[in-house]
Amino acid sequence: MTVTAHDSVKSETDSDRPMVRAEAVTKRFGAIEVLTGVDLTVAPGEVSCLLGPSGSGKSTFLRCVNHLERIDGGQLWVDGELVGYRRSGDKLYELKAPEVARRRRDIGMVFQRFNLFPHLTALGNVIEAPVRVLGAAREAARAEAMRLLDRVGLAEKAHAYPGQLSGGQQQRVAIARALAMHPKLMLFDEPTSALDPELVGDVLDVMKGLAADGMTMVVVTHEMGFAREVADSVAFLDGGVVVETGPPAEVLGNPRHERTRAFLDKVL
Repeated sequence: MTVTAHDSVKSETDSDRPMVRAEAVTKRFGAIEVLTGVDLTVAPGEVSCLLGPSGSGKSTFLRCVNHLERIDGGQLWVDGELVGYRRSGDKLYELKAPEVARRRRDIGMVFQRFNLFPHLTALGNVIEAPVRVLGAAREAARAEAMRLLDRVGLAEKAHAYPGQLSGGQQQRVAIARALAMHPKLMLFDEPTSALDPELVGDVLDVMKGLAADGMTMVVVTHEMGFAREVADSVAFLDGGVVVETGPPAEVLGNPRHERTRAFLDKVL
């Protein structure tokens, strides 16, 4: 991997430090370079939506943010900490798996396919990580889980198993499960793409509530209405790079680049 240590992040204060900062991030799968130099900054409390055609690198970049994928070049920070690496002098060293896991606790991720534990109830799914990973007392975790299930509109489904829930309900449980770890950053990888159209609205409403509460969110989505209404910034990716970024009114309403315009002509 090509990495270069420098001191630009050291001078940042807590008030001006980005929550996510990517500089020239590259990622290859064999001979295929999926990310060819992604530059992106997301401020604390900001909702950033990543748009683009299939294969543009959106989901891969999201997985790099919490080190589910190891980057091959560039640098990536979350809240001022290098993702997957530590700095010693002018060199960077890859972190061991336990340290990566510790840092990942601060990042919640919601996937396309829910990934709930099928043998646990909705309540059990939300309790599992706080008890096993954070060492929370079970009764306290249960009370917090019920609060979160109520927040996503599913308190009455606390004792239902995933197989007894609709796709939209499972996705809302997945959001509650991620929130149970009290993350500073939430990543959403096309959270509504696997849902029937009539179930999409409930999930988006939960995400809108998180945005209103000030949660920092990076959302890979094809829901242009959500991006227009909720996002503070929109980034259009194509060919593994950020082609264009800015407020949604500018990127969606008056894109500067022909590639962005061509994509939006097909989806809007």
